[in-house]
Amino acid sequence: MKKVLLASACLFALAAPASAADLAARPYTKAPVAPMASVYNWTGFYLGIVGGGAWEASSGDPKMKGGFVGGTAGYNWQTGNVVFGLEADGSWADVSASATALGLTVSSKTDALGTVRGRIGWAVNNVLFYGTGGYAWIDNKLSLSALGVTVSDSKWHSGWTVGAGVEAFFAPQWSVKGEYLYRSLGGETYFSGAVPSGTLNFHTVQVGVNYHFGAPVVAKY
Repeated sequence: MKKVLLASACLFALAAPASAADLAARPYTKAPVAPMASVYNWTGFYLGIVGGGAWEASSGDPKMKGGFVGGTAGYNWQTGNVVFGLEADGSWADVSASATALGLTVSSKTDALGTVRGRIGWAVNNVLFYGTGGYAWIDNKLSLSALGVTVSDSKWHSGWTVGAGVEAFFAPQWSVKGEYLYRSLGGETYFSGAVPSGTLNFHTVQVGVNYHFGAPVVAKY
């Protein structure tokens, strides 16, 4: 019996390392790749289209109101979450009002409007919340009609604007924005000083789509 036990112990001792080696030989499994996240960088030049509506900020009637459509251009700089920018826009417009009294009709129509503004905002990845302000202008025409005769005079009004908006990338290099601007334009005198206009103040709401040149999307793990 003693010889049998010794022989069994020897066999077990020889078989154990082989079994351990078999257990250690496991297939290699590659670690899963981490998902890729997109981080948006707002720095760069952009062009776009813009359109919206305007109405006169006045307590009296009739009030000038109407729509406009045009183009915009700008450049952004981003540092951390803060975005600085410069933007200019110009639009064809049909913002008008008219009144008739004692057979005389007076019409005022803004044919074009635009701004040159600074912007500063806070970016949350692909969304930018911003305030804006700067120079504003309109090209306005005043017309007087009586007895089938109409005379007109056009003046360029300059002033200031301030407002706020939100812009968001909806695809690489493409963004959409919504914006409110209050515009205050200084008065002018029409018909060689015979008809003063007074200050013209407008509320405007506009939307736009911009194309950003370069590579605003930075991919990282």
